[in-house]
Parts: sequence; structure tokens; C-alpha cells
Amino acid sequence: MNPEPAKLANLGLGALLFCATVFAYLPALSGELIWNDADYVTAPALRSLAGLVRIWTRPGATQQYYPLLHSAFWVQHRLWGDAPLGYHVITLLLHCGAALLLWLALGRLFSGASHARYARAAWLAALLFALHPVHVESVAWITEQKNTLSLVFYLGSAVAYLRFDGTRGKADYAAALALFLCALLSKTVTATLPAALLVVLWWKRGRLDARRDVAPLVPWLAIGAALGLFSGWVEKTYVGAQGADFEVAPVDRILVAGRAICFYAGKLAWPSGLNFVYPRWTVDASAGGQWLFPLGVLAVGAILWAIRRRARGPLAAYLIFIGSLFPALGFVSLYGARYSWVWDHWQYLPDISLLALVSAGLVAASNALPREARWLGSGVVCVLAMLLGALTWSHCAMFHDNETLYTTTLAKNPNSWMAHNNLGLTWSKLPDRQDDAEAQYEAALRLKPEIAETHTNLGNVLAKMPGRLPEAIMQYQEALRLKPDYSDAHFYLANALVSIGQTSEAVSHYEEALKLEPAMVEANNNLGMILCRSGRMQEGLAHIETAIKIEPTFAPAHFARAIALLQSGRRDEAVAELRTVLQLEPGNPQATRMLDMVGSR
Repeated sequence: MNPEPAKLANLGLGALLFCATVFAYLPALSGELIWNDADYVTAPALRSLAGLVRIWTRPGATQQYYPLLHSAFWVQHRLWGDAPLGYHVITLLLHCGAALLLWLALGRLFSGASHARYARAAWLAALLFALHPVHVESVAWITEQKNTLSLVFYLGSAVAYLRFDGTRGKADYAAALALFLCALLSKTVTATLPAALLVVLWWKRGRLDARRDVAPLVPWLAIGAALGLFSGWVEKTYVGAQGADFEVAPVDRILVAGRAICFYAGKLAWPSGLNFVYPRWTVDASAGGQWLFPLGVLAVGAILWAIRRRARGPLAAYLIFIGSLFPALGFVSLYGARYSWVWDHWQYLPDISLLALVSAGLVAASNALPREARWLGSGVVCVLAMLLGALTWSHCAMFHDNETLYTTTLAKNPNSWMAHNNLGLTWSKLPDRQDDAEAQYEAALRLKPEIAETHTNLGNVLAKMPGRLPEAIMQYQEALRLKPDYSDAHFYLANALVSIGQTSEAVSHYEEALKLEPAMVEANNNLGMILCRSGRMQEGLAHIETAIKIEPTFAPAHFARAIALLQSGRRDEAVAELRTVLQLEPGNPQATRMLDMVGSR
């Protein structure tokens, strides 16, 4: 084929891949913020330039220490604030970019004389990756922009490194390393890239040369291992991946890993029953059936090793799949394992190797057909693409909003205590659904009574119901019995104690909450108001001003400061604060009345 027609053909294939992906994911663009999206869409305290610095310099300032990811969210928040559409568009575009880069990377791998017959498999693998419904969770859930962003850098680094492997140019190596670092700073699961590259090089040449192949990637392996260990520490220290749910014996971790590998391969092959939260199965080393999973994994590996001289591709794909899954197999404590051993978004990156293998197999089967029957291969691809696209379109609906997400999850997994709890949180925000919220919290506690967060959430619903404040206080106290360092329980218990006039006890709980989490805006503000009312004006104002410093747009703190300033005789400053309140909340009745009283309207 001449260069120009070939270039036009590739442009057409690229456009087809892009358009098919966007069309399949159109329902995701109307989705709202769900579950922990608000923890990733930049918090008020981090929206300034100083906040951007804290994103990079303070582990714990964000949900996970992925500073490049959170910098991307920071920029996006500057562009469209909390509106979810912009984040969905960017996540989808990144997914499309990852698919196109996968096509490019595999195209480089299949460019050699011995592999040229598989060139069409590169585009097919990209298409299957782009449209597979198991990846909906990574694209429709804004939080998982870390998956799509990190994979773009991962594949970009792979493409650059494969170019370096041919040219040995310093610029190519530097570009590949820079992109690898960007991938790590977006999500550290990409630390598996250098190992994957070594497998790829072995597949291409049948051997690895220590100087040519291994030495250039040794620094990558060291950097990836260091950042991976640091990420694991952050996961435990700041995210909360510690406690009884994560105390798993080494032998049980092997059982979890074996079953998880089989689960992920099964969902890739047959994406039926996809769910947000899968049942967290019980691990029992004494149950012989559970050993079939790791033994099966080893058996498949042994078979592929035995045939490696005739076909290295299956073993290479298998090793990359399992190696890329390794951080999510239970050997490293990840917070999501509190709810389930397996998540769809954990297989987003690993899937590319098996999809490449499947695509190469389909192309080989098509090539083996008589020339007049090869249209059957194209027909199979079209049907498969339409089927996957339809499944993706349908599955996107699950991620539209919290109520849909959790009700759909519970329809497939009624024993998900997390879904019951989070559905309760969703309904607790609706005035006419308080009884339903209470029922969801109680269902969650029947399944897992030791969860302090659920006791606190139930207390919050009870506190809003007439005559049930004593029951709410009991729930807060139970939460603190289970988790004495739970700042939210201290805060809400303090609020309840204020309501029944026990202000001295309330002060101690506010103070405890702030010891645990100094940046709690409402705790600072509420404690400040109590201290001001009790005559400790200087201490009270300091807490209120801290609340304003943390969140300058928090109108209640400006109003509280205005009252404190009036009590201190600082009328002009109080008037300025009241006007700030009205700028933040036009028509605020309390601020309006207060300005009328001081004669400054």
C-alpha cells in the first residue's frame, strides 16, 4: 500500500475508533457526582495556588497522593467548578486517547517482519479495550480519572520506550522516563510498566540481554518500587487501609489472589453481572475448593511455559496480565478491599495484554480462512463491537447518580453493607426520605455492626427526628466506643450536646474533633461561637477566623465573626462581615436583619 492511502486508512480507522467510543459512552456524560467524587473534585481548602502547592507537598491533603492527578482536577475546577459534565468529558477523552495509544503501541510491537501478519490485531485490541463494558466503571466514575489519565501516560511511555529500543537515542529514553514518572504521579499501579516492557522485549526476541534490555530499566524498577511502597504507606496512614478488614494471613492472601485473577479473566471473557460492589467472599484455607483458583492459575502458567518455544505470545500476555494486577490482588492493602476483594476499575490497565492476545488470535483465525470467506472475520468483529458497545451504553446508566448506583448494586448484591449505608446517606438529604434512610442504616448495621461511620450516620438521621435526640446521642457514643479517634462522631455528638444544653461536654468533643482533624471548618466555627458566648472572645474569634481561612466562602463563619465583632464593639468590621455574607448568600435573612439593626443598609 502506498504511504498516502495507508495514512488515510489509518486516519479513518482512528476516527472510527474515537467515534464508536464516544457514542458508546454518551450516557455517562449526563452523570452526576457519585460516591467519593467530591473527595477528588478539588476541595475548597485546595483551590488556591497555595492549595496547589499543598497537593504536591503534603501527603494527606488529598484522598491519595497522586499529585499530578489532583493538579489536573485543580485545573479542571478552575474551568468548570463542581459541574460534572466537564470532568466526564475529560475522562472520556482520556479513555479515547488511551485506546488510540494502545493501537499505536501494539502497532509498533507488530511492525517486525515476523509479526506483521498481526498488524490488524493492534487496532482490534484498541477497539475491544475502548468498548468493553468492564471498563465503564473507570470512565463513568469521575474518581477513576486516575485510571484514564495514568494509562495515557503509561502507554505514551511504552511507545517512547519502544522507539528508544530501536534508536537507543537519549531523547527517546528521557521522554519515556518522563512519561513514566507522570504515570506514577497519576496512579502508582503503573509501576508495573518496566516489568511489562521486559516481558514484551523477551516476547519479541526470545531472550533478554542484561546490558541492552535490563540495565536501562533498572532505574525504572527502583523508582516504581519506591513510589509503590510510599503509596502503600499513604493508603494505610491517610486513606484508612488498616484494621480488622485488612488483617489477612499470608496463606489467605494467596487464596484471594488466585480467585481474583480468575474473576477478572472471567469478567473480561464474559461481562455478565457487572456490579459496582461485588460480594466480599469469605476466605477459608481449610476449604479445598478455594485452592482450585491459585492452583488453576499456576497450572495455566505451567502449560503456557511448556509451549513457549512454539508460541511466546500467550505466556507474555499472561505474565503481563497477572503482573499488572499484582497491586490489586490482596498482597497490598487497598482501601477498596474493605468492601470487596475485586473491583472493575482494578482491571482497567491489566486487560490490555489479554485483549491484545485475543485480538491476535482472532486475526490469525481470520487469516486462516479461504480468501473468499475472510469477510466472516470482519463480520465477527462488527458484531462483537456492536454487542460490547451496547453493553457499555446500558451499563453507563448505573453510574448516573447515587440513588441509581446503590439501588442497582443492592439488587445484585443485597449483602453490601456499604451500598446500604451510602443509599442511606443519599436518602438522608431528602426531607421526605428520612425513614427510608434510617431503614438503610439499620440494614447496614445488621450486616456489619462494628462500623462506626454507619452508627454516626444513623445518629444524624435520628437527630433530625422529633424526640429522638437521645437515641442519636447513643449512636454517636457507640461510634466512639468502636472508633475513639473518629473526628466526625466527636463533632456530631458535640452538636447534639449543644442542643440539650451540655455545652461544657460539647466543647471537649469539639476540641477532640479538631485535635484529630484541625481543618474541620464547621467544628472550628461551632466551637468558636460557643467560646464567644461563654466570654472567651479571643479564643472563639481565633477558631472562627480559622474556619474562614480554611474555607473563605463559608458564609456561617463570616456571620459568626460579625456577631462576635459586634459584641466586641467593632461595629465597622462587623458590618463588612455581614456584607460579605450577603455577597456569598444574597438575601440571607439573618444578615439582612442584622444590618438593619445596626443601621447600615
